Amino acid sequence: MKEILVFAGTTEGRQLSEILAASRIMHTVCVATEYGEMIFAPHPLRTVHCGRMDQAEIETFIQSGNFGAVVDATHPYAKEVTENIWMAVKGRDLPYLRLKRETSAELTQEHIRRFDSNEECAKALEETEGNILLTTGSRELSKYCISEEVKRRLYVRVLPSIESISVCMEQGLAGKQIIAMQGPFTAQMNEAMLHQYKIACMVTKESGRQGGFQEKLEAAKKTGIPVFLVGLQKEVKGYSMEQVCEKLSEICGKSLKKSGFMWITLGGIGMGNEKNLTREVKESIEKADILLGSERVIASWKQCPKRKPFYQAKQIIPYLKEVQKEQEEKTLLNVTILFSGDSGFYSGCQSVYHALKREIECKGLNASLRILPGISSVSYLAACTGESYDGAAIYSIHGKEVCNLAQKIKRNEKTFLLMSGVKDVNRLGRLLTEEGMGDCQVVAGYQLSYENQQINDLTPEECCQAEEEGLYTCLVKNPNTIFKCLTPNHSDQELIRERIPMTKEEVRLVSICKLKLHKGAVVYDIGSGTGSVAVEIAGLSDEIQVYALERKPEAVDLIKRNKVKFGLENITVIQTEAPDGLERLPVATHAFIGGSGGRLKEIIECLYHRNSCMRVVINAVSVETICQIREILGQFSVKNWEIVQLQVSRTKEAGEYHLMKAENPVWISGFNFGTKSHEHIF
Repeated sequence: MKEILVFAGTTEGRQLSEILAASRIMHTVCVATEYGEMIFAPHPLRTVHCGRMDQAEIETFIQSGNFGAVVDATHPYAKEVTENIWMAVKGRDLPYLRLKRETSAELTQEHIRRFDSNEECAKALEETEGNILLTTGSRELSKYCISEEVKRRLYVRVLPSIESISVCMEQGLAGKQIIAMQGPFTAQMNEAMLHQYKIACMVTKESGRQGGFQEKLEAAKKTGIPVFLVGLQKEVKGYSMEQVCEKLSEICGKSLKKSGFMWITLGGIGMGNEKNLTREVKESIEKADILLGSERVIASWKQCPKRKPFYQAKQIIPYLKEVQKEQEEKTLLNVTILFSGDSGFYSGCQSVYHALKREIECKGLNASLRILPGISSVSYLAACTGESYDGAAIYSIHGKEVCNLAQKIKRNEKTFLLMSGVKDVNRLGRLLTEEGMGDCQVVAGYQLSYENQQINDLTPEECCQAEEEGLYTCLVKNPNTIFKCLTPNHSDQELIRERIPMTKEEVRLVSICKLKLHKGAVVYDIGSGTGSVAVEIAGLSDEIQVYALERKPEAVDLIKRNKVKFGLENITVIQTEAPDGLERLPVATHAFIGGSGGRLKEIIECLYHRNSCMRVVINAVSVETICQIREILGQFSVKNWEIVQLQVSRTKEAGEYHLMKAENPVWISGFNFGTKSHEHIF
């Protein structure tokens, strides 16, 4: 398929490019300035060419490409550019489509004066008094600066490009006279500018609906100032956006997604202070037709015509579908959804992004989607304190419990914590005190980026006493780091045992290795006893969840005590006789059976029905139990079945000598439910 060549100089040109990109049609967009290039987000199907071209250069450019049509979407007043494009295409077997700008409604403003040329308008301005807002752009600026008396009263609104600002400076305008901003603007923003600069007269062109012409008239009417209208646009020959899309569909042999198209941007706003917004996010907010986010996040952006306090996918998607169904006036809607902090860092952005992506892929929404990052409070706090965060542990306890938080802090020299409020600072102080980490230093960042920002060095005791409510991000410095052992490492003597049977140290190690655990595993420890296996497994990774099931009340008490002793919040202790209660638990990926209470067959059947791909390890101390395991497993499809006999001997002092004393042998049987293997080890 040949490419489409678009000469863009208006909002319509950008909209057409977005429609082509969404329709999977390759195209090249030609713009005159670097700023024009900046407003196009990168897209694999779009090439942007920047730079002004005369007729000969346009001809050469067209010859160098493989184009199927040329669309002229330049500004209605850029007559010379349109003439050059037309002459370059003339005589070629190449369709030329002039995209018309939609005109505004009939003018009703009574204080409008019309002029055929900029020279006439500039002459008339000499007879006025007060400040003048000039919104005709930088190209005609010189005609308004001939008169020094007019020039000193000018406030010029131009695009924020180097070229436009340079023209203003060359004409001798002071910095305070230059308003470099990208439009179109709402009536409220126009009105605010008229008040801000004490404007007595506005100069404009009939720039059409997309150029914000009606909003200028509305603001002028509300403030009671006259409008000087230059070169009222006559009827331009060409095609509407709808007609251009239809003709391109015929040329490309492919339907264009033109109805109610949305350009959706998900942006992180950082800590909240507008000064910390990235330029891209700020531009996205200013261009937004619809602005979504939590009430706190969108509160300061009152200039957006449509603001809704929606930040969850279940709110956003139905709303956008309804808007798109009703949308007839615009081909493209800019939708910006804001999230606090950084969009990729403990943010709700990801869930919304994936939900929107699914809707777009299944054609529930006609839209494109992108994410813009923000500055996280962690990077901000690190910068304020001169600390680096490479190698640091970073966790969020914002509105949630963090598994094994004390263990995380113990194992890291630096731990950054995102917090909800002062109650989390108090909680951190109590935790450090109770865990014997009173020598830790807490750097508390309060209301980061705001005027009342504070960064305080606190002891754990001072954290407990903190009272000032607000948003906190903390850095915990631990001078006595305990490096985590990467293997099961608890000796039998460390565990609280009393008279409850316990899986011995060496047997624990081999049994856990045979489980072949992985990140995110959910493990049933059935017949947990003292909880020695549960403790070892839970200590391997904070991202493993262990359910310790035990029927004896005294054993349940021991498991709970061992859980507290080792600070393992990822163990859930349940008093039950398996398989009773298993159906109420999350589905396990692994199961360890250390004791069955005579119900081994029922337990295995229940595990199989819960997860037919589960990995299971069973310990047995008698030949009869091994025979029973073999008989039971013969009724199921299993694979990777192995049995290991482990015999451990320990030294025992006998006077001056050390003798080996044998422990009872243990059989360790491991297997996966699934396709039955051809080899069983027995």
